[in-house]
Amino acid sequence: MTARKRNSNRHKTEQVFIPDKLYFRIGEVATLCRLPAYVLRFWESEFPQLKPVKSSSGQRMYRRRDVESVLRIKQLLYEQGFTISGARQQLRAEAKPDKTQSAIPFPAQPSSEIQQIRQGLREILSLLSTRRTG
Repeated sequence: MTARKRNSNRHKTEQVFIPDKLYFRIGEVATLCRLPAYVLRFWESEFPQLKPVKSSSGQRMYRRRDVESVLRIKQLLYEQGFTISGARQQLRAEAKPDKTQSAIPFPAQPSSEIQQIRQGLREILSLLSTRRTG
């Protein structure tokens, strides 16, 4: 096995179980993602999606979506061979809403059912306004 192949296997992103917690410290994220903490700090400066909040004591507190982002970045860089710039672009493209998906179509003419509901609401409004004044 070549050195390159051994190296790529070491960074293989396995299915990582992320515990059900609100926040993770940087050390926990480093352990979960099998990355050194300095790599996480560097990625914070390179990827705008990765923005852990800071606790009152200055500790980085990662949310679940931050951990998922770290795993995705790791996959792009180590498995798929993206450069940092390329990974940044890929993440941006993945975050954009799908333009091909159309909005829910609204009927051009209100259906008779909707017209009945509107009429019923008008009657209720009328009853309420006559009660207030009467």
